[in-house]
Amino acid sequence: MRIGTSGWTYKHWRGTFYPDGLRIADQLDYYAERFDTVELNGSHYRWPADTTVEGWRDRLPQGFEMTVKASRYLSHYRKLKDPADWVERITHTHDLLGDKAGPLVVQLPADLHRDDDRLSTFLGMLPERVRVAVEPQHESWLDDGVFDLLDRHGAGFVVSVVAGREPVLRASGRLAYVRFHNSDPEWRYGGSFDDEALTRWVGHLRGLTAGGRPAYCYFNNDNYGYAAFNGLRLKELVAAQT
Repeated sequence: MRIGTSGWTYKHWRGTFYPDGLRIADQLDYYAERFDTVELNGSHYRWPADTTVEGWRDRLPQGFEMTVKASRYLSHYRKLKDPADWVERITHTHDLLGDKAGPLVVQLPADLHRDDDRLSTFLGMLPERVRVAVEPQHESWLDDGVFDLLDRHGAGFVVSVVAGREPVLRASGRLAYVRFHNSDPEWRYGGSFDDEALTRWVGHLRGLTAGGRPAYCYFNNDNYGYAAFNGLRLKELVAAQT
């Protein structure tokens, strides 16, 4: 089970998660001493250059995995239509990361209704070595037929943890995947998950990983460094119950 955060380069983490005076260039090293995975959130907005990816690969420790979030140009603007060029770019970046490559996470936009053919076409174009998890946001996707589709392609279902909404505790394909977005309904990426909530999630994760699926868990509640502190605490709670 891998636990980390969605992104690591937040200005407001200086003096909270990162010590005052720590150079920006050293933040990834500091992070990687405490976590064994990170979700690259910036790739959703701007795809990283090859030299940047190679730099991450070379400096990250053995055993560390970097998950990459699909570009919004593929997921939100094209809505998975005509994905061939993006599949090529995604695969190239995955291969550059080498043994540091984690899964690809594809967040579907909230206005994209269920379209099995479109999703299946995209998933079918990805090479098998690229593990993928899909985060649908429209409720029409929450159907057994979609989970069967994901299973056929070996694709994981992303459990979205959003305050005020009951999470869909399902896993599919080759991996379980959880994104903790917020714990406060008034704060989109805010609020801290308390020990009671995190302890419940230890049990949920045990269920999601039944059968030997690996799990990837990322905290996206970045305000005040809560994501990092919640991630570290969940790691402690998981370790205490294994």
